[in-house]
Amino acid sequence: MSKKITLEQKVLSRNDILAAELRKLFNEEQVAVMNMVSSPGSGKTSLLEKTLGSLSQNLSIGVIEGDIQTDNDAVRIAKTGVPVYQIQTGGACHLEAEMIRRALVNFDLKSTDLLIIENVGNLVCPSAFDLGEGLRVAVISTTEGDDKPLKYPAMFRSADVMVINKMDLLPYTDFDVQKVTRNAMSLNPEIQILKTSCRTGEGLNEWANFVKNFAHLIVSGV
Repeated sequence: MSKKITLEQKVLSRNDILAAELRKLFNEEQVAVMNMVSSPGSGKTSLLEKTLGSLSQNLSIGVIEGDIQTDNDAVRIAKTGVPVYQIQTGGACHLEAEMIRRALVNFDLKSTDLLIIENVGNLVCPSAFDLGEGLRVAVISTTEGDDKPLKYPAMFRSADVMVINKMDLLPYTDFDVQKVTRNAMSLNPEIQILKTSCRTGEGLNEWANFVKNFAHLIVSGV
């Protein structure tokens, strides 16, 4: 058991060192970096598809897609016209800082305002791996349990934002928005909460404006 713990500590320590180097690089280049995390099926790729059009009107954007297998999500994002690079982890349930470092050669950071990382669909492993991001967004949906924050506390403690997606399906589920809000804020009182629907458009403008404001703060050096 001690060997496993030691190995995990070494892996996380190395990742944190690389993440700090990435964060310094991003700050120097004034690139806003957002790490989107969720469980599978929350709709975070659809959320990206719906908002990249409006975001790219004012910002130069790049997207890194993380998946265990396939490039399906990268193909979807490429159709928006935004540069995208696919990372296939080959079984790993999360992205690591080293993977991001290697992927950066595919982007011109000097001309990039916003880099969006869509992490592997998992609410456990990604919580432990800093990618050098300035904003961590946890996406959940009304088709999941409203106890998600309590089941995966590490993720919601580390998240800056929780997006509740698929609000159009709320009437057909037992999902309690007030309960999930209380659960998230009991772990992280500073977490911001947004509600969206990719089908009806609910909350998409608010979400897009939130991301724009985050990016503009970094790009302007504030």
